[in-house]
Amino acid sequence: MLGLKMATDPRWVNLAEKTIEDILIDHAYCEQKAATTCISLIITYPEREGIVEKLTPIVAEEWGHFQMVLRELEKRGYRLGEMRKDEYVIQLQKRSKKGGSKTDQLVEKLLICGLIEARSCERFKLLSEGISDDSLKEFYKQLMISEAGHYRLFLDLARNFWSPEAVKQRFDELLRLEADILKNLDIRGDRVH
Repeated sequence: MLGLKMATDPRWVNLAEKTIEDILIDHAYCEQKAATTCISLIITYPEREGIVEKLTPIVAEEWGHFQMVLRELEKRGYRLGEMRKDEYVIQLQKRSKKGGSKTDQLVEKLLICGLIEARSCERFKLLSEGISDDSLKEFYKQLMISEAGHYRLFLDLARNFWSPEAVKQRFDELLRLEADILKNLDIRGDRVH
C-alpha cells in the first residue's frame, strides 16, 4: 500500500519501547513540524488548486496530534524536551530536486511530505502491534490510520499539478532514495524516523 522499498528493521520497535519517553518527545515535534510544513505550503502556494482547501484541515489535525502526544507525555510524568535534528528528514531534503518551475518545486515538496507520512504510518503500525502498553498500542493504531490518509492526500495533490505517470515516476525515485537513506542511518529507538 505505501510502496516503501525498505521495511523498518524489526529491532526498532524493541528499542523504541525501551525509550518511549524519547519517542513521544520526538513524535510531538514530528507532528508540530508536519503542521508548520502544511502552513508553509499554504502560504507559498495559496493560488494552487486544492492547497488551501485540502491542507488547512491537515494543519488542524496535525496540531491536534501534537496536543494528543503532549497528553501522552503528561500522563506518564514526562515533559516535552528539546527538539532534536531529524537526520532522516535532513537527508531526504538534501536529495530533493532543487530548481525547476514553481510547480515542480511544489510537487517535490508534496512528494517528500507524502513519503514522510508513509514512513510514519509504517512506524506507527509497528508500534501499534509491537509494544506492550495497550493504551499506546491503540493510540498508535489511530495515528497510523491518519498518517495513511495524509500520505494519499499529498500524492493526490501532486497529481493536480503533474500527470499521474510523472508523479509515480518521481515518487518511485524518492522511494529508492529513501531506502538508501535508511540503509545508512543507525537504528535509533529514540526517533520516529
